This record gives sequence, structure tokens and C-alpha cells, in this order.
Amino acid sequence: MSAGDNEVQWVGQHAVITMPAEIDAANADEIRQALLAAGSPGTAILIIDMSGTTFCDSAGLKAIIAAHARAAKTDTQLRLVATAVLRILTIVGVDQLIPIYPTLEAALAEPHTGSVAGGGE
Repeated sequence: MSAGDNEVQWVGQHAVITMPAEIDAANADEIRQALLAAGSPGTAILIIDMSGTTFCDSAGLKAIIAAHARAAKTDTQLRLVATAVLRILTIVGVDQLIPIYPTLEAALAEPHTGSVAGGGE
């Protein structure tokens, strides 16, 4: 599965982009492009749904960090949903940049805080 298969879905005011089961060097650039497009100006909250992702290498982490940088520039609040890849996200400190939720429902239920890209919470 490629990132191109994962279009942005709108749930109320939330843009949700679902990631593939594996994110690695083979698909990370495509995923980065999809994430950057999803975090366009005017998107208040972007949720990266990695609940079905079981593998994410450094190329995938770089794509997420690029999305964080873009979100900060476009005043978009970024949220992650992760379970299987939670450990790697916390080891490298992504959880210090972007709030991580255990389920999509939890990410959707959290009110908009007005902070940019999850920072300052």
C-alpha cells in the first residue's frame, strides 16, 4: 500500500490521513508529500492515523517531522494516532513535538487547544 492510496478524510473540522501498514524508504517520500499536502493552510487540525502501521523506519520518521514543520508554518495543529509504532516514536522524541493518542476516537475527541502543531501544550 502506498501513501497515494491514503486520501485525506474529513471528520468534522479534523483532517485525517491514514498511513499504510509499513513506512520505509520505499514509500516515505510519497508519504511525506501526502502529509505536506494534507497540512495545507486552512486545515485547523490534521490527524496522522498510524493505528494500522506496524513498521516505521527513519525515512518515515523524517516524513512525520517534515509534516510537523509544515504544520507549524500553516498554523495547523498536528496529532498522531499510534500503537504498534509508539515505542519508536517516543524513543526518538516525536512525542515531545506532536501529541500521540491511542485511538482515532481519542484524537478526534480532544478539543482544539489553539496551539500550533501540538507545541506548547
